[in-house]
Amino acid sequence: MTVQKPEALTRESRVGIVMPASAPSDTSAIANGVDALRERGLEVVDPIPEGVPYGYLGGADEERTSAFNDFLRRTDVTALFAVRGGYGAMRLLDAIDYDAARAHGKLLIGYSDITALQFALYTHAGWTSVQGPMVAVEWPSIDAVSEAHFWKLCGGAILPSFDWPGSEGMQPVRHGTAEGVLLGGNLAAIVRLIGTSYLPSLDGTILFLEDIGEEPYRIDASLAQLRLAGILETLSGVVLGSFTDCDPEADKASFSTQEVLHEYFSNAPYPVAEGLVFGHIAPKMSMPFGVRARLTVDESSANLAMLEAVVRRGNQ
Repeated sequence: MTVQKPEALTRESRVGIVMPASAPSDTSAIANGVDALRERGLEVVDPIPEGVPYGYLGGADEERTSAFNDFLRRTDVTALFAVRGGYGAMRLLDAIDYDAARAHGKLLIGYSDITALQFALYTHAGWTSVQGPMVAVEWPSIDAVSEAHFWKLCGGAILPSFDWPGSEGMQPVRHGTAEGVLLGGNLAAIVRLIGTSYLPSLDGTILFLEDIGEEPYRIDASLAQLRLAGILETLSGVVLGSFTDCDPEADKASFSTQEVLHEYFSNAPYPVAEGLVFGHIAPKMSMPFGVRARLTVDESSANLAMLEAVVRRGNQ
């Protein structure tokens, strides 16, 4: 695979807004997010108009595919900001113009269901990307620390750690040191790609994971599927983020989500860390996708360090 890094994002960049998954329940959040991006100096082209969601989607598949492909073909846009996640991105994967994506690389910014698009574009176009704040979710009221971290990452910083002010930092689950390409995101979205051509080989990668609204048995089922597909055993390392609203029902016999995660990873043959401040939480870090990183875990601490930038810097 030939990796093509996009141009670094600056506060003067020209960017597009895409809605490949769901629409927000309050569509005014799109306009609020666009206003926030423009206040930062970004030139937002052809913002998505407010409208009524199409069921649980942000529009018919043909409409969302056409709008996304139109942006892929443009040569005057540096980055694509997703409106939100939800569900629907994987319905578009077999209709994306990957030739245009290979010819006109851009920085795709989003997380949650956007994970599916990021994996597909990494696999078929070599795109690196950023799992970061979305237009109708974080941008209307993003906190200063999360925003500062975002601009560093998208501007070409090679971050030596992913510690977060005020947090305990990442904690060890399984000690060791590993290097590999950093890939990951929403666990449910990744598992849905197994058996398709849109999930690359994860051999030797450092996989970061998060999820929301899944009971422990469903987290268990997703991890079991990764194990049975032969994926878990071939990784170089794992970093666990936030599993939000993943508690069992009250008075229902269950393991906790942390117990499930530890059952799968506490004896892994590679380093594993938990406590990454990333996922469906606020504030949170943005995460690079598709770049080499190093995970170091000892008996008392853990650190994730980038080994390269997610974007082109200078004349690269």
